[in-house]
Amino acid sequence: MPNELAEWRIAQARGNEAKLEALMDVYGDGVKSLIYSYVKDWGIASDLVQEVFVAVFQKLDSFEGRSSYKTWLYTIAINRSKDYLKSWHHRHVSAAEKVFSFLKDKGRTPEEEVLASDANQQLLKAVWSLPLKYREILLLHYYQDLSISEISEALNLTASTVKTRLYRAQDKMRKTYTPTERGGKYESV
Repeated sequence: MPNELAEWRIAQARGNEAKLEALMDVYGDGVKSLIYSYVKDWGIASDLVQEVFVAVFQKLDSFEGRSSYKTWLYTIAINRSKDYLKSWHHRHVSAAEKVFSFLKDKGRTPEEEVLASDANQQLLKAVWSLPLKYREILLLHYYQDLSISEISEALNLTASTVKTRLYRAQDKMRKTYTPTERGGKYESV
C-alpha cells in the first residue's frame, strides 16, 4: 500500500474509532515484529500490539507531524516494549518460565531438530546474541526498513550514533555468523 494512502487512512482515523482498524491493517505486522524483537514472546508481543494501538488512537490528536506516522508509531511501540521489560511482571514471571521451559524442553522432536539447524535459525540466533543497543538498530534498519533518520527519531539518538551502532552490529554479525556450506547447510561459527 503506498505510503500516502496509508497516512491518509491514519489521518482519517482521528476521531473515528472504526478507522483504528486501518492503522492496524497498515502497520500491525511490522509493529508486532518490532515488539517481538524486544520481548521475544509472540503472545506478549500480541498483547503489547493491542496496547500500542490503543495508545496511538488516544494520542492521535497530539501527533505533531514532525516525523512520519510510522516513526511515531514505532517510537510508541519501542517505548511500550522497554516499559514491559522493566516491569515487575516480566522480571519475575519470565525468570520462572525460563526455568520451567528448560526443564520441560530436554528432548526435541526430529522436526524441531531440523528447524534448529536451518540457516535462518542460526542467523536469528546470531542476531539475538547481539547487545540490545545493536540488535534494535539492526532489526529496525533491515527488518522494519527504517532509514537512519527514522531510527534516529524513534530511538532519540543522533544519526551518527545510529550509523556507528549499525556498523558495529554488522561487524559483530560478521564475527559471530559466518555462513559456511557443509552438506548443503549453513552453520554459525
